[in-house]
Amino acid sequence: MVKFEEEKQKKKLKLIREKEEEQVTQILSKKYNIPYLDISEMTVDLDYLKIIPETQAREAKMVVFQGVGKKIQIGVQNPSLELTKNILKKLGEKYKVKTFLVSLSGLEKVWGKYKEVPKFTELTKGRVDISPEKIEQILKQTISLEKLKELFTITLKKKGVSATELLEVILGGAMSMDASDIHIEPQEDKVKIRFRFDGVLYNILKFNGKTYQLVLSRIKLISGMKLNIKNKPQDGRFSIKTKEFAIEVRSSLLPSPNGESVVLRILNPKTIDVKFEDLGIHPQLQEIIKKEIKKPNGMILTTGPTGSGKTTTLYTFLKEVNNPSIKIITLEEPIEYHLKGVVQTQTKPQKGYTFATGLRSIVRQDPDIIMVGEIRDNETADVALNAALTGHLVLSTLHTNDAAGTIPRLIELGTKPAIIAPAINITLAQRLVRKLCDHCKEEYKPTKEELLKIKNIVNSFPENIEKPKTENLKIFKANQCDKCRNLGYKGRVGIFEAILINNEIEKLILTNPSSLEIKNTSIKQGILNMKQNAILKITEGETSFEEINRVIEI
Repeated sequence: MVKFEEEKQKKKLKLIREKEEEQVTQILSKKYNIPYLDISEMTVDLDYLKIIPETQAREAKMVVFQGVGKKIQIGVQNPSLELTKNILKKLGEKYKVKTFLVSLSGLEKVWGKYKEVPKFTELTKGRVDISPEKIEQILKQTISLEKLKELFTITLKKKGVSATELLEVILGGAMSMDASDIHIEPQEDKVKIRFRFDGVLYNILKFNGKTYQLVLSRIKLISGMKLNIKNKPQDGRFSIKTKEFAIEVRSSLLPSPNGESVVLRILNPKTIDVKFEDLGIHPQLQEIIKKEIKKPNGMILTTGPTGSGKTTTLYTFLKEVNNPSIKIITLEEPIEYHLKGVVQTQTKPQKGYTFATGLRSIVRQDPDIIMVGEIRDNETADVALNAALTGHLVLSTLHTNDAAGTIPRLIELGTKPAIIAPAINITLAQRLVRKLCDHCKEEYKPTKEELLKIKNIVNSFPENIEKPKTENLKIFKANQCDKCRNLGYKGRVGIFEAILINNEIEKLILTNPSSLEIKNTSIKQGILNMKQNAILKITEGETSFEEINRVIEI
């Protein structure tokens, strides 16, 4: 009990001394002609705190505690110190400095914030250098998902492991396994990391909150985000420098009850390095599309949910037709991958540069082909369709479930059917399915239920398409091997459907039809629908029944 009272008295004395120190500092501020500030009450901006390294700040008895752009606020305890004068002079060359006289106890509290600033602040913002040797080392250690988990566990157990090293292993591991996204998700007791491989998320590991805070600060720093903002969403980007090329990473932070949820999108250039023939489009539809993308005007629309490969498909179309005699301009949000020989522009809605305003400017640039990242509103739709009617080939995307739903969706946006009908050449819908690993896929005889579904869909094939044989049919399912890192699948392929806007469909559009009416009328075109295309990929051993059912309903 006595001990408790002693502690209480010590705290009281400390508060009295601090109060007296503040009063003395307030008196001294008049002597030095510097405004007084109780710095202990101030919110500290970690981005500006790191301007002066901690050891130097303590030696000079000063600190940069806040700032806006090139304007910074500095607290000093003794402005007559030579080191303090020199630092202030040096900072005055780069910043507009506002100086306050502060107490030593106040400085001590702010200096305590240095522990929240990661030790890697001297590294280049916007870039992570991972040596080819490190990538090679990680590649050898991550022959499977289990081995990757082992590598992370070993790294976490290393004494004094830095956030830099841990993030390097996370990024290197993701790249070595061709992950498209890294999800860092804080929970009540632990923080979970998941990787997305070929569209599917896999649990990788869990670690503690302290490690998470260091990794989070590191991500914020290299992404150009604010370290002290924790209750608002933030977006940024950085690049991973490898021996061959720089890989862009888009970072997104979202506040959650347990901390900030992080998603890192890895934009690997090899992801879009897809040949036209490898998209997964049926040979008959390939020939149709090749004719359409070589037309001088009109519109080609691809539809499907987020992550269904629409942008990759459009990029592949552009690469197919790109040559020195034509000018291609894109309008994207954001530019994810860079295409040689193509002028790529990015929307900036906060500055008034939207899809609609950008598209109007692009038309004045005399392009032959225009790619618009997405049609979201009536204004963009009208400008894009009018461009298609006035001598431009326009490629774009739209969010609908199927190819037939494109027309009703445009009408719903407020576009007149009389403009839609002559402007659009073809609408496509697509999904992405994982490809079975060729080295370990396992052949089996389909179940009665599976065979019945296959037969029903095969019987609905257009007459001009060769039907796969269903007698004594053998299909494949996933297995495991080192080649696919025990996932059973490696890579993805598209399943497609399309509707050509011919004279019959044009007339139908003028009647404001439903998607069902368009679908029924388009059957005569003899193009496989998505279910038919999917079944063909199952019977050809390209993917599994389980995978198709994950993506579309058979």
